[in-house]
Amino acid sequence: MSKQHYNVIIIGAGLSGVGTACHLAEDCPEKSVALLERRERIGGTWDLFRYPGIRSDSDMLTFGYSFRPWNGLKILADGGSIRDYIEKTADQYCIKDKIHYGLTTTSANWSSEDQRWHVTAHHDASGQTKTYSCDFLISCTGYYSHDEGFRPEFPGESDFDGKIIHPQHWPEDLDYSGKKVVVIGSGATAVTLIPSMAEKTRHITMLQRSPSYVYSIPSVDKMTAALSKVMPSSWAFDLARRRNILMQRTVFVACRRWPKFMRRFLLSHVRKHVGPNVDMKHFSPSYMPWDERLCAVPDADLFKALRKGTASIETGHIERFTRNGILLKSGKELEADIIITATGLNLQMFGGMELSVDGNPETVGDKMLYKGVLLERLPNLAWIIGYTNSSWTLKLDIAAEYLARLMNYMKSRSLDVVIPKDIDGSKMSEGILDSIKAGYVQRRKHHLPRQGKNYPWQMSMNYRQDRKMLIEDSVEDERLVFRSRKEQKKTKRKTRTAAA
Repeated sequence: MSKQHYNVIIIGAGLSGVGTACHLAEDCPEKSVALLERRERIGGTWDLFRYPGIRSDSDMLTFGYSFRPWNGLKILADGGSIRDYIEKTADQYCIKDKIHYGLTTTSANWSSEDQRWHVTAHHDASGQTKTYSCDFLISCTGYYSHDEGFRPEFPGESDFDGKIIHPQHWPEDLDYSGKKVVVIGSGATAVTLIPSMAEKTRHITMLQRSPSYVYSIPSVDKMTAALSKVMPSSWAFDLARRRNILMQRTVFVACRRWPKFMRRFLLSHVRKHVGPNVDMKHFSPSYMPWDERLCAVPDADLFKALRKGTASIETGHIERFTRNGILLKSGKELEADIIITATGLNLQMFGGMELSVDGNPETVGDKMLYKGVLLERLPNLAWIIGYTNSSWTLKLDIAAEYLARLMNYMKSRSLDVVIPKDIDGSKMSEGILDSIKAGYVQRRKHHLPRQGKNYPWQMSMNYRQDRKMLIEDSVEDERLVFRSRKEQKKTKRKTRTAAA
């Protein structure tokens, strides 16, 4: 069983993996890079999810890469367009030949003997085990499981005569024309499915246990379109990207600083769109804005479907499934031919890969993240995780740029290993996403890295602060312990000589 060696191995060839590889191709062209991708196609999330209406929930001007701007006027792009954008980016930066498809990465062990990561992967099609080694390992797998979404078991499911579907595994041949459909959930997936399916179904109902904050945004950026007519389009799109970054941060800060005011503002926005015949209890969450992520809908499409009557919304708890649909604890029964369980994701770190150092298992959940990128006490290991309060890609770009800076710094000084160490006693019991009240986070929050009390162990979710920390601040830091293989070998020789 031969072992292939690379300077850098990236786990995942989705938005994060391709973006990181592009940064390294530009800034560290001498590095050999491989991307290990579980699926047979590029795209990650944007290849996995195929349900009707799948789209971004962040504006594309900030969701696109900084080095290859999304120069389109559609604000929330569909999943197919995003996957195509990722693929064309990979083509432009010659990344596709570096991708190894169909590989489930099962384990990675750091060897102190040779100062490398040894990675084991299972080739799903052939059943073969493949092994790799690398100097630097970067996880770009996000933080949810691609195998299974969160799927609670409901009483009486076996009694239901229709189909039960989770959006993460959408059947390509599903015909829902003229059918009665119930979508269980109130998050981004549910608010996307309802208007996308409403015109074909006999009727579609969104059944939620509790409401989410939903707001409408235009589907097309008319302001940028107008500016493009009076200045070079690249200027117009750059201005729009800066504007959107500022707006995202302003809305988030306003929700945290003046939650009651922002709650009234968001609810009045919904009331204007849904009209007098929809009960506002269905859009009035018990929590304050940004305790969970806000749900954006383009051109008020969800609200229009509700006003038109092709869709409806119910808030209540499920008693059980019945032969004909769902019985609520209130006694009301919702008839259905198809039930869609848009019940969320399952958190998973590093794509389920087991980490160890010299054969000793390591747990991500008991470590902090240095500058939101490097894992505490683990050599040459990075995790790309984007923002939850704005576009994922904003953090991806600056994290990948920081890694390129770090690698070039190490190369210029003949250093081979970097290990972040907590010399400040900064670790807290709180996890990096504990402030998010969404069920998928709260269910497995102990699996996520810990939050730190102070810089640089805090996950601030603040693009401006992170940009300074990752791009402008010096790479040198007393919290980073650097080593060279040459020095390591000298130390070992001295130790053996002394022992002899």
